Amino acid sequence: MAESGENLGVVPTEEALTKARKAELDLVLIAPQSNPPVARIMDFTKFLYMERKKKSQNKVKAKKSELKEFRIGPTIGQGDLDTRVERAIEFIKNGDRVKVTVQMQGREKKYPEVAMDKLKLMEKGLEEVAKQDGEPKTTPGWISTVFVHK
Repeated sequence: MAESGENLGVVPTEEALTKARKAELDLVLIAPQSNPPVARIMDFTKFLYMERKKKSQNKVKAKKSELKEFRIGPTIGQGDLDTRVERAIEFIKNGDRVKVTVQMQGREKKYPEVAMDKLKLMEKGLEEVAKQDGEPKTTPGWISTVFVHK
């Protein structure tokens, strides 16, 4: 019978419905636009359950790209900046995006070009593995940009 998975070939609709009722299963239209339409005799609730289960397993397997953020000041030293670059490279190689924010406080706000220089140094350090995603966003207190894998 059809519940064992065998192909019954082209069958009139009434006959297919009779076979489905006899087996106490559902007649499910799989491809209604094909000629002749393709139908399958199956337990429809079990089919829906298996589809939901398959979708949830695919979600678990999918790696979500996280956004990692570094907040630095415009007066950060070169050694500390190099450490941040190394860490950012690790994150980018793992498939994450990296956001670098340079925060300016007090008198530092008068010199946003110093903060931009720090972003440029960060970009230069990451140029082998990452590219900048758009232009840096600027507000009076901070400048930030996002780096993504090339």
